[in-house]
Amino acid sequence: MIQWELSERLRLRSPARIKFDKTRQTDLLLLPERVVHLNPTAGAILWLCDGERTVSQIIGELETKYNQPELKTDILDFLTQATDRGWVEIWK
Repeated sequence: MIQWELSERLRLRSPARIKFDKTRQTDLLLLPERVVHLNPTAGAILWLCDGERTVSQIIGELETKYNQPELKTDILDFLTQATDRGWVEIWK
């Protein structure tokens, strides 16, 4: 399990990119030779992994957006899974 520093900045790992599919009304994660259909929560988190926002800012923005103050653990769990799958990386 990754021990996240809240000051770390995350971004999608190249060459991955995220796109909103208007036809399906869903976010897609485009990876080499595959496409991942994201649920709304995963899409909301990955859109914020832009290399500019810190983990703390991502958590804060999502807690504000969804008006839920206790999302930290769930977001960190998702970020750990996304990192393990090679979708995101720590940006220095």
